Amino acid sequence: MLKVYAAKWCPHCTQTVQYLKDRKIEFEYIELEEQSDDIIQKIVEVNGGDDWVVPTLEFNGKWREGKVFNAFELHADLKKLGL
Repeated sequence: MLKVYAAKWCPHCTQTVQYLKDRKIEFEYIELEEQSDDIIQKIVEVNGGDDWVVPTLEFNGKWREGKVFNAFELHADLKKLGL
């Protein structure tokens, strides 16, 4: 299942979540600020090693770094992930 590492205060996360709901793509929402240091460190690593960025997505071991919401880019990236 697609995992969405996000934050409640992030408008790009909110838009990404709504995009997924509108297209009936099942996902697990993970509030990043409530996660263990191990998970946060993995998100930092996926995003270049300096800081965590949301929304970061993971599907079957494939990752998409955090990005500004863009529906066309998100659609293409979800296809690359196998969704």
